[in-house]
Amino acid sequence: MTFSFTTLCRCRSAHAARPLRAGRQRLALTVLTIIAPALLAALPASAQGVPLEPLERPITIVVPAAAGGTTDIVARVLAGPMGKDLGVPVVVENKGGGGGSIGTAQVARAKPDGHTLLMGNIGPVAINFSLYKQLSYKESDLRGITNVISVPNVLVVHADSPVRSVPELLALARTRRLNVATSGVGQSSHMSCEMFRQKTGIEITLVPFSGAAPAVTALLGQQVDFVIDNLPSSMPHIKAGKFRALAITGATRSAQLPEVPTMAEAGVPMQVTAWFGLLAPAGTPDAMIERLQQSARKAMQTPEVLQRWAGLGGVPGGQTPAEYDAFIAQERKHWARIVKAAGLSLE
Repeated sequence: MTFSFTTLCRCRSAHAARPLRAGRQRLALTVLTIIAPALLAALPASAQGVPLEPLERPITIVVPAAAGGTTDIVARVLAGPMGKDLGVPVVVENKGGGGGSIGTAQVARAKPDGHTLLMGNIGPVAINFSLYKQLSYKESDLRGITNVISVPNVLVVHADSPVRSVPELLALARTRRLNVATSGVGQSSHMSCEMFRQKTGIEITLVPFSGAAPAVTALLGQQVDFVIDNLPSSMPHIKAGKFRALAITGATRSAQLPEVPTMAEAGVPMQVTAWFGLLAPAGTPDAMIERLQQSARKAMQTPEVLQRWAGLGGVPGGQTPAEYDAFIAQERKHWARIVKAAGLSLE
């Protein structure tokens, strides 16, 4: 048997390549051995296939407003299906006052174990940080779980009012100072009224309450001239014929009230979307945050909750914790500009 020079070179090359390939494989295995545990640790416990600790006591969702308002409504709608999914009761506790800051501070100080949550909203979670000179909690005291629902606000008057449109309301405001109920200082209803005043040039007297429900009650009793309220808490009274809706603060008309114009269509260039979502104390473990987000998202995808959200004129949430935190940060910047432009500042 004879070997050519070319054949000999090929044999030597193949022989030399074997150790090189083996060395590369050993290096890759070593690197994988080092980084695999770190990559696995970065995943939530649910994604690792690691069973989470069973919940041993009820979860409390603190609503920083009076019962009956939108924050309260959405918390109670969500509590039932989340409790079934998590295997423990989910109870709602109302802690109103201070424009939502009292209840929010309570959650900020709670043990970060996932058993005390906040049904936050645009007021205490975003607006208050630029409106109040001092708060008993900081932005860093809370972390987001997920957005639950977003809704427009609606300008309503009592059904017995002679006012039937926004232009007619502005005409009335030029004859006397109007009284307006809000769901609390710093809440979206308050800021909507401030924007309405700025855009129209009218003078109004704001009457803050501890939540949407008492503000709505004041209008039912004709103690005030109008309310700019979250749509869900005024919707039953609109449908019952007790309130007359004059305009929606959303970018488009509401599917539930297609005959009601937007503020822009009514001649007032303003837009406000109120949002409501779950938050937890800072320091709550990532695995627990993930578990709560998945449970809330699952609840929001049920036909019953989807139907309820549609009936309230809202858009369901379901953002990841990271997405929700980023959204909240943007909202804080947005409302800081509005508060500064309005020259508002409270102790």
